[in-house]
Formats: sequence, structure tokens, C-alpha cells
Amino acid sequence: MPFGGTLDPENRWVLLSALMPWEELEETYAPQFSPTVGAPAKPVRLAFGALFIKQRLGLTDEEIVHQIRENAYIQFFLGFAGYSNKAPFDPSMMVHFRKRFSDDDLRRINELVVQRGKEMLLEAIVDDSDVDDSDGQGPGSGDQLSLDDLVKPADWPEGKNWGTLSVDASCTPADITYPTDLKLLNEARETTDRIIDDLCRQSRGFGGHRHRYDRGKARAHFLNVAKQKKPRRRKLKAAVRRQLSYLQRNLEAIDALIAAGARLSALKAHWWQKLLACSELHRQQTILINSDTRSIPHRLVNLVQRHVRPIVRGKARTAVEFGAKISVSVQNGFPFLHRISWDAYNEGDDLIAQAEKYKQDNGCYPERICADRIYINTKNRHYCKRKGIRLSGKRLGRPPKDPQINAAQKQQLSADQRRRNEVEGVFGSGKRKYSLKLIMARLIHGAETSISMAFLVMCAEKILRLLRLFIVLISAWLNSLLRHCGPWARSLNLLVSDASNLAVLT
Repeated sequence: MPFGGTLDPENRWVLLSALMPWEELEETYAPQFSPTVGAPAKPVRLAFGALFIKQRLGLTDEEIVHQIRENAYIQFFLGFAGYSNKAPFDPSMMVHFRKRFSDDDLRRINELVVQRGKEMLLEAIVDDSDVDDSDGQGPGSGDQLSLDDLVKPADWPEGKNWGTLSVDASCTPADITYPTDLKLLNEARETTDRIIDDLCRQSRGFGGHRHRYDRGKARAHFLNVAKQKKPRRRKLKAAVRRQLSYLQRNLEAIDALIAAGARLSALKAHWWQKLLACSELHRQQTILINSDTRSIPHRLVNLVQRHVRPIVRGKARTAVEFGAKISVSVQNGFPFLHRISWDAYNEGDDLIAQAEKYKQDNGCYPERICADRIYINTKNRHYCKRKGIRLSGKRLGRPPKDPQINAAQKQQLSADQRRRNEVEGVFGSGKRKYSLKLIMARLIHGAETSISMAFLVMCAEKILRLLRLFIVLISAWLNSLLRHCGPWARSLNLLVSDASNLAVLT
């Protein structure tokens, strides 16, 4: 440390460094590199830790490097032997770090983090039971530190259902402008104009194949309609047809240039990929403009992020969102990412797979599943009935005539609905604190890595809050014990001053 300082053992980055499964990460990371070919790779602790810090703090790639240089606690979390004011890597390396961890790898790491966190909490409770007073009023005997809702008891009967599973789906919007047919066609026209100019520079004789319309007028026709707040449908459709004709002329000019000897291989990969997107956009818009339907499979909404699709959500604020649709399951308070899809799907079909994954992780099926109405279909009802799982929601048939039974069922339904709010809280905290509201990564693999990393960060933060709660409660217990012990006040004063260090060691 500079200036002769020392690190605080209760700092969040110090605690998180003990929570991360660095050895398992090395087993996933090392096989991607050759021991004899190429330059030495960055350590896995540096690569994964940088992704974790970025998602936790919501920073840009450039700001991550500055934070690592300036913060000694972050350097400790990343495995530095001592403080260093040099940049550990170039900000562009963050793109490669995101590619090296797949979505499946991050889900497995998330499970390892939760498992290790539960073990740390159990060890803290067991060690705390050794220092309980004679009346059994230690900090571990309170209701606040009861882990029965988080960890399956060791003496739980085999085959009996245990725990609560909450499931839901949401959308993680991508960083794109709101797409319209007219705006996309104008962007495609400008893109093909640029490609034609690049192809014509390859030879002087290629200029005769250039299109014969005025680009300024084409731009003016687009702005004439785009600047109106609510253009009439007939006028909007006419503008779309005009832009579509401009795009068709450009595509025909590009085909003529290729036939004359122009080389598309001379273009950069970025423009080549946008040309393919423009061709597909022309095909889709031609079908839509000549038919009565307004939907088409795999509809393009962006020429750069071609994997983004419209997701109909039906929310009051935005009826349609553009990004990845995710299915999330909350297992006894810990959120897990179940599925990422760039195409719309019915999330009700994921309930059975999520229940089976719960059994794989915990050795038994959940006692109840709290879900939205879309999950409560006939197939899921029959499955839950066979497995002895109580599926939240209104029961089929007429309500019972007995008022007490009817009141008990309503009370149980209300309790299940309140418990289902935890998955809504996961979406809220993920979008407000962990950058799920707007995915800035443009590549499909980088976007999936950012989404998966957000849930890993949320699980680690939850475990960190539980450990801090234990530190607070054990300190409060020692303070109360000190007030009731007069003869031993001086000896116990030393215990109170070191309460936080004792909690960290446990």
C-alpha cells in the first residue's frame, strides 16, 4: 500500500475475494490457450475480476482501467501482489475477456458462488454456536440469522419437497434507437451509397454503373415525413415505398459493379456485414409492403446488431422492447439465469425445466412454485400435481362451500403472490443497479456475458449482505453481554473491540 497503509479486512472487495471460486475459474479459462504458441495470456483472476467490477459498478471499459490503477482494494480483489499505478491492460481487452467466458460457464460459476456462500454462512453459524452463552441467547439463536429458508436442513427427509421457486421472464433492452421501417430503409440507403462509392474508387470505368437519383432529394423525402409527429398512414406508406425503391436501385447498382469486376473483398468486414443486412431488410420490407400482414419472422430492427429482435411485452410504458428475452428463477432467495433468447417465446414452457434444475441443485423438488398467470396452464398444473408441488394461482372449479377453507385458500394465494414479488425485485435491482436496463455490448456474445454476469453479481451481493448481517448481530450480542457482566467488563471490552475481526475469521 502507498503511504504505509494497510487494507481493511471488512472491505467488500476483500470479502468478495474470499467468495469467488478462483480455482474453478482457472480450470475453465486455461484450456483456451496454448502453453507454447502466442503471448502469455492475462490471468483468469484479472479477466473475470474486471468483468465483475464492470458489472457491479456500471463502468465503461476505459473507466475500469482507471479504477484498477487508483483503487488498492480492487487490485487486491484482482490478485495483485502489491499496489501498482500502471495500467494492467488496454481497455480493448475487455472485448476479449467477454468472449472467453460463455453463458454456460458463467451460470456454473454462479452456482459455485452461491454454494460457497452458503458454506460460509453455515460455518459462521456453527462457529457462533460455540460462543453462545449459557441461556442460549447468542446471535445465532435469533430469527434474523435463520438459514432454513436459504439452505436445506441436513436432517430433511429424502424425497420430501422443500423450498420455494419463483419464476418469471423479462426483456433486457439493447442500446439501439427505436426502429421504424422508414428510418431503417433510409439508413440502408445511406449505407449502400457508401458501399457504391467505395466500389467505384477501385477503377475509373466503374462510375458508369452508379445510380441515377439525387441523394439530397432522397434525404429530403425522408425528413419530410420523419419530422412529422403523427404522419398519416397513406403518406407514411408512400414514403416507405419511395425509400424502398431507392434501396433497390442501389442493390442493383452493386450487382452491376460486381459483374463489371468490382471486388467486395476490398470492403471492410463491417460494411460487408451491413450490406448483407441491407439485402435482408429489402426482402423483408418488400414482403411487408405488398401484403396485409405487419409481422415477419426474424425481423431486422438494426443493421449493426442484427441479432436483436422485437419482444412484445404489453407493459404500460413500452408495449414492445428490443433486446434479449430472459427467463429467471429465484431459488430460495438466490436468483439464477435460466435462459437467454433473442427471439420471442412463451415463458410458460420453461417451468418444467426450471423445476427439474431445482431438483438437480437441491436433491428434491420445491414445495411451491410462485409464478405469473402465463405459467399456470394445464400442462404445468398436471406436472406440479404429479410431483407434489403447489403451484401458485387460483384453483380450478368452484370455490369450496366451507368459509374457513375458502378463507385459508385465499390467504395462501395472497402469500404466494407476495412471495412472487422477489423475482420482480430481482428485475428491478438488476435494471437499476447492474446495467440490465440497457445492454451496451454490441456483439451477441458480449451481450450474453453482460446479462449472465449481472445475475452472478446479484448473488454475490446477497451473500455479502448476509455476512454483514452476521457481523452486525454478533457485535450487538457482545455489546448486550458486556452491559450485563460487571465483574468481567474489562475482559469483555477486548472482545467487543475485536468483534468484527472475529466475524471475518469465522
